[in-house]
Amino acid sequence: MVLLGWGIYEMRVTNPLVDLRVSARAPVLLTNLASVAMGFALFGSNIVFPQLLELPAELGGLGLDILAASMIMMPAGLAMLAVSPLAGRIERRTGPKALFVAGGAVIALSYAVAVALDLRAGHILAINIAIGVGIGLGYAAMPTLIMRAVPAHETGAANGLNTLMRSLGTSTAAAVVGAVLAGASTAGGAASGPSSSGFATALLLCLVAAVLCAVVAALIPAPRAHVGEHTSLPD
Repeated sequence: MVLLGWGIYEMRVTNPLVDLRVSARAPVLLTNLASVAMGFALFGSNIVFPQLLELPAELGGLGLDILAASMIMMPAGLAMLAVSPLAGRIERRTGPKALFVAGGAVIALSYAVAVALDLRAGHILAINIAIGVGIGLGYAAMPTLIMRAVPAHETGAANGLNTLMRSLGTSTAAAVVGAVLAGASTAGGAASGPSSSGFATALLLCLVAAVLCAVVAALIPAPRAHVGEHTSLPD
């Protein structure tokens, strides 16, 4: 009700904090929806993989300590950093939409491999690096897609809303994946933790989110010209 009331208010004021009419334009709306899915896919790996790495071996985990697990997870962030300049070059040649689709596809392929394999530390290292590459590609495309579809005076609000959509995806992943793993708890001796079926379900959810991201990104239409408007970032 609060969100609905806020929406009605924003539609009626002269200078709204967020122009919902602009946000409802197909290029902006679909970019934001794909961003939610990519945020889910991003944060899902940050929940599943550390738990699998640190879970005791008697419960089906890899039994690593927190330092060893962090060393396996860390290269994904470096991959995002390394792919950033490459993403800019690809975007100039192919456009942001193709870059966004490619990012979602790379993440989806990574999770498909994760679902298919009996994961070991080396597998998780390689898969998480690939996810980092996909995130780097997708996150580089989002601001350009937004700015090509909104007027210059809406740049800050539109990109702020897109950032919120990414955060919505990550927070949803935290709740959903956390609930799945908690609901699939198993015991082994004095320890307890998520079962293999719980990990498989969580990874499958992340795979679905990544596929949805790629599909929705592929449906993003080219921005249309609006009379009296100058877009933030012309084609």
